[in-house]
Formats: sequence, C-alpha cells, structure tokens
Amino acid sequence: MNQIDVLIVDDDSSVTASLELLFKRAGIMSASCHTPEAALSFLTTQSPQLIIQDMNFTRATTGDEGLLLLGQIKQQWPLIPVILITAWGSINLAVEGIKLGAADFITKPWDNQQLLQVVQTNLELAAEPVQPSLDRESLDKVFEFSNIIGRAPSLLNVLTSISRVAKTNAGVLILGDSGTGKELIADAIHANSDRADRPFIKVNLGAIPSSLFESELFGHVKGAFTDAKRDRKGRIEEANGGTLFLDEVGELDKISQVKLLRVLQDRRYQPVGSDQTLTSDFRVIAATNKNLAEEVERGEFREDLYYRLNLISLEVPSLNERKSDIPAIASHHLRELRETHSLPEIQLTTNAQVWLQKQSWSGNVRQLKHSLERTVLLAAKAVIDNEDLETFALQASPRKQAEWPPVGHLTLNEVEVLMITRALEQYDGNLTRVAEALGLSRAALYRRLEKHEIEV
Repeated sequence: MNQIDVLIVDDDSSVTASLELLFKRAGIMSASCHTPEAALSFLTTQSPQLIIQDMNFTRATTGDEGLLLLGQIKQQWPLIPVILITAWGSINLAVEGIKLGAADFITKPWDNQQLLQVVQTNLELAAEPVQPSLDRESLDKVFEFSNIIGRAPSLLNVLTSISRVAKTNAGVLILGDSGTGKELIADAIHANSDRADRPFIKVNLGAIPSSLFESELFGHVKGAFTDAKRDRKGRIEEANGGTLFLDEVGELDKISQVKLLRVLQDRRYQPVGSDQTLTSDFRVIAATNKNLAEEVERGEFREDLYYRLNLISLEVPSLNERKSDIPAIASHHLRELRETHSLPEIQLTTNAQVWLQKQSWSGNVRQLKHSLERTVLLAAKAVIDNEDLETFALQASPRKQAEWPPVGHLTLNEVEVLMITRALEQYDGNLTRVAEALGLSRAALYRRLEKHEIEV
C-alpha cells in the first residue's frame, strides 16, 4: 500500500476530486474521505503526514462537526498536522480550530498555488525532526549566521529553530524587546532560505500612517489621489518571489489589520485607484516588541491575524539573558566603529569587559552599541578601561544636563528636535519608551523622526 501524504476530509466530492488532481500533479499522494466517521476509520489503518479538513459535513454551517472531528483527531493522533478549510466569513471558526490544535487554515475560494505552498510548507515542517540545540560551530558550517554574534544557549535555541524553518515557506513571527536584534534574525531567515537571491523587502509598519497603508503596501496608479503623479509599485509587488519583512506589526490599527489579513490569506491585492487584482508570491516574516497574545486579549490586535502570522514564532532573548555574549558582541561592534570612523585598533581591557557584563542593559544590544560608540569617541583611546566606560558609557541624568536656552534662541522645530534627541539618548534608542516619555504614539514619533531626519 502506497504511503499517503495528505488525507482530504470533505463531504463535497467535487472538492476532493479537484484537490486529489492538484496534489497528483505536484507529486503528492492523497486520499479522500467524505464523512468524519470515514476519516476516523481511515486513520486507524493509515498514517498520513497531513490532513486537510472541511468544517461542515451537513447543511448546518455552524462548524460544530468540524470542531468535533478536529478534537478527536488531535486527541488520538496529536502529531499529524491538520489544515482547516473555511469560508472567509467564517475565519472566527478557523481561529477556534487553531486553539484546538489545527496547524493552519485556508479560506474558500482558494488559489491553487497558494494552497500547494501551504501544504508543502506543513509537510516539510512535519517531516523535519525536532532536534536539540546545535553548537555554534556546527551551525556555522551549514548556515549563514555571521552577523549574529554569540553562543549563549538561549541564542543557540533561536539559531537552531532558524535552521529548521529557513528552507520552508512558513511564516515566522519574531518576538523580543527593542534592541535585541529582531531584524538580524529576519535577515538570517531570508539569507538561509531558497529565496535568498530574491528581494528582501523591509516595511516598518509603525512608521506608516493608516491613510497611506494601502498605497505603501499595495501601490497606486497615477491619479489615484492628489499626490499620485505616477504609478508606484507597492512593497508587496516588490517582494514577489522573495520575502516581505513586516517590522513593528503590533503597531497596526484595526482597519489596516483587516487589509493585511486579506492579502496574507490569498496573496491577492489591488493597487489604490486600480480595478485590477494582482497576485504576489512572497514569504512573510513579522516582528514586534509587543506581547501580541496580550494585545489579542485586550482587543487591540485581531486574533485571526495573530494566528495567520504565528505559524512559527521565535523569541529573541534579551541581552541580560545572555551576558556571556557581551564581550564578543562588544568586540564585534568595536571593529565596526573602527571602520565607520576610520579609527586605529581599539581594545577593551578585561576590567572593561567585566564592567559591561555587570550592567543592566534595558535597551539590549542597541544600548550596548551606543554606549561603546559614545565611549570610543569621547575617550579617544586605543585601549578602553572600565574607568572610561564609567565616565562616558551611561548617559548622564537629565537633571544634570544644561538648562534650556532663553525664549527666542530656538525655534519650535529646533526645540522638538532637541527634546526628541535627548529622549533618544536617555532611553538608549528604545522607541517605545521614548514615545511614552514624549506623550506620542510610536507612529507619531516615527513621523517626527522622518520629518526632522533624525537617525536612530
């Protein structure tokens, strides 16, 4: 008996016949069952690698039968991933299925190529054995991780996970505090994927006003709005064949979340002002410093979008969780500073390294890098000691800073630049804390950074 890759469970014979033909052409062996009872009986004799399951098997459209079948499958065969089929209007039902253990969901009507990609991704993930964390030397022999410095166990866990998922098309959600290096993790996933030679398009969603969200992601045609002087490609079209990195995804407003969910669901979109529907083949990687599960609980982030993004999640450890890596990270950034500022060789004494490891780096690697740069430039020495770091590395308290100049010496714009710059220094580039201190949303802060051309 041939090994079955995919079991299709749907009461509509036209659906099962269509899917079987699609899979056969793709070299995927499949079988079909038209009732929950037949599916459970099939699973007692055969072990497919994946199940595609409809949510309704009678005229009732509540989905209760599908949820019941899913629960029975996950109870008896918990290791077999299940992909649910549901209508767009019933995505809430799919979310309930995800909570019961479903691996993913697709909506009707589906695009054949998109469905195949989802199926192949889940088959690849199911076939990849879970392995313990590898050592850094073993990882570096096979994967490109040169920009990620360290060998702490918490970091090696992340790198090992990247080694498992990079070659698939699985969506990845990268979580972690500001300054931990989430963008470097996204870079590594793309660099080690089969899409490495294709575009890697980065979009900072926190910096895009909601009114420009569609134009930025989907593009627009000439004349679509007042300033649309010419046709413009959106980021999604630019990412075709490659990877789309959605940074600060937790900052999206509710309306934009719906628009993003739709395009992630079927990879179809319309440029602003156009009646033409386009498609794009891209892998999505998202990142946020927010706890999206808590945002979902508070009603600030759509649950269905959270599960669409969260097929694979990676938690990037804070610098305080891997202090053993600080000397290596510091040495790496000193080499970068030497090249950037055309400086002679710079070294840290042992006492300086110990001092760095004793500090609490709330701003993580970004704060460490800024502190080193400040010390190198102000100390102007080839060998940096702990005394130099104590003097220059940590920013002085705002109370010790110079008094404000009298009225008339600065314009309002200059005052705004000064306050933003001081806040960035005080919070070591942690944009969430800077925005809170200034009484701004992150989106409003990003707009001011762009307006004043302030680099973080």
